[in-house]
Amino acid sequence: MLNRRTLRIKIMQSLFAYEQCKEAEYLLALDHIDAFFQPDLNSMKVQDKALLKGQRTVALKQFEKKFHGQPAKESADPRIDKAVDEALSHHKKQTKKDFEFFRKNIVLEVEKISMFYYSVLNLIPAFETAASHDKRLVSRNLSSNPFIKALRENSDLRKETLRSGGGWDQHMDKVKDWYRDCVKPDKEFQRFMELPSPDLEAGKAFMKHLVRKIILGETAINSYFEEIDLHWAEDHEIIRSMTDKTLKSLEENAAVVEIQKLSLDWDEDKEFIEKLFVASTQLEAGYHELIASNTKNWEVDRLPLTDRVILQMAIAEMIDFPSIPVKVTINEYIELAKQYSTPKSRQFINGILDVISKELKQSGKIKKSGRGLMDNK
Repeated sequence: MLNRRTLRIKIMQSLFAYEQCKEAEYLLALDHIDAFFQPDLNSMKVQDKALLKGQRTVALKQFEKKFHGQPAKESADPRIDKAVDEALSHHKKQTKKDFEFFRKNIVLEVEKISMFYYSVLNLIPAFETAASHDKRLVSRNLSSNPFIKALRENSDLRKETLRSGGGWDQHMDKVKDWYRDCVKPDKEFQRFMELPSPDLEAGKAFMKHLVRKIILGETAINSYFEEIDLHWAEDHEIIRSMTDKTLKSLEENAAVVEIQKLSLDWDEDKEFIEKLFVASTQLEAGYHELIASNTKNWEVDRLPLTDRVILQMAIAEMIDFPSIPVKVTINEYIELAKQYSTPKSRQFINGILDVISKELKQSGKIKKSGRGLMDNK
């Protein structure tokens, strides 16, 4: 099941990609100006290369000033103004498009976790089907397994699979290959299939092995999920936990399992995702200056992008989420830095956020209420 750290990771990943897109759009805007003042090779007129070079230089300087919100006089040369305006307009349009894409895509990326969870569950009876067609194997220990029967008969799983995908009916050739290469050679599988009459606990133990070591272990099956899910490293652990809970829900003499929900309150989690992503991308210039003033001997633009994103998210969360204690926010982003940034980032992020949080409290920018008032020492 999702927790807030998982959501923060998803938001961080999307913000990282969005910032990369912004940098790419900036470079494309510069390329537009450069191309605007290149000699026209198709023209019959003699091209004044020195004039074009001078226009390009002026246009780039004017673009930089306007891009950073600095005052810039209009040029006496309309071509320069046109090149700059086109570059700024294109950058603004594409950046807005990128923003909307990533804002919406975070929720879709999180919801995809459910689809992969259903895929893992459905792969278990699919392997039983593949085993039943194996003429060299007596598959009764699989066909009689109550967990497989419970999965096949679970109406919630069928409904969710139809709604979001995750079935294997159209991919049985792949399932058969995995059965042949990953499942059948497995020693635990062979041991289980040779048992005269496995009880519920033996069946559960093998199902746990099948999921953890064969489906989600270091096999071609796990590699397949890794190829189609960009964030499989994080999603993998969530899906394994959800599958374990489904297996544990099977009771003796009752072929019923509980299909896990991705979130206890998905509407609330979606609101958290939306609010934090937007707040992190729309920090006022003053907060960027606050980061800059506290990063001694470092220019903000020279910080690792991951650290910049983490600092932006942390400040946005401290300001815009009154119910989350400051200590909780700082600890969460220290952990993100530890897991996803450079070896020194944890200590760096800790020191910067501690100073910034105190400055924000003194200025009245941080206003906490309810649980947010907890000091969490």
